[in-house]
Amino acid sequence: MKRNRTRRPHDQPATDGRPGRAVSGVPVGARLARRMTGKGSLPVVALTTGVLSGLWGWTAVVLGLYTWAGFLGCTSYFASPRDGVGGLAGSVATNLSGIFWAMVIMRSSESAGAAALGYVIIAIVAFLMCIQAKQAWLAHIPGTFIGACATFAADGNWQLVAPSLMLGGVFGYLMKTSGLWLHRRLEPVAQSVSGPE
Repeated sequence: MKRNRTRRPHDQPATDGRPGRAVSGVPVGARLARRMTGKGSLPVVALTTGVLSGLWGWTAVVLGLYTWAGFLGCTSYFASPRDGVGGLAGSVATNLSGIFWAMVIMRSSESAGAAALGYVIIAIVAFLMCIQAKQAWLAHIPGTFIGACATFAADGNWQLVAPSLMLGGVFGYLMKTSGLWLHRRLEPVAQSVSGPE
């Protein structure tokens, strides 16, 4: 039994002869812009993040940096409550302070000898890592712990951890900023599209 389908006024038949491809007379680029901006800025930021993540992986290998530490720097920026250059500066500052505190823990624990004393040192330094957030430029506590953890993971090789975190933070800034910029550019195009995709 054949079912009759009522065509809505804006429905148009496909012109390329292939089923399932509604052609509305709208350029492919405009339809793509609508798809990319339909869920807010997330799809566009995801796109720029993916592209720049690959570029960072290559850059880290070329420069001899820690790829994983760069991604931690990127994560630190994305987790920052502030955006833009101010957010990047705060993220990098707390990452570097975390490196400093990690080295304090490692060197002090080596000198302490007794394991119990080492745990006391960790407790004191962890308190200081948090309380320093009273300073506005060190308020991003996760960034401090990210810097410290990266230093522990690299067995104290702060000479490589520091530039990896810093450059990774720059890449994080570029990922988000370029995504938001692209979203703003695509939005007017997407809004000009009417009817089905």
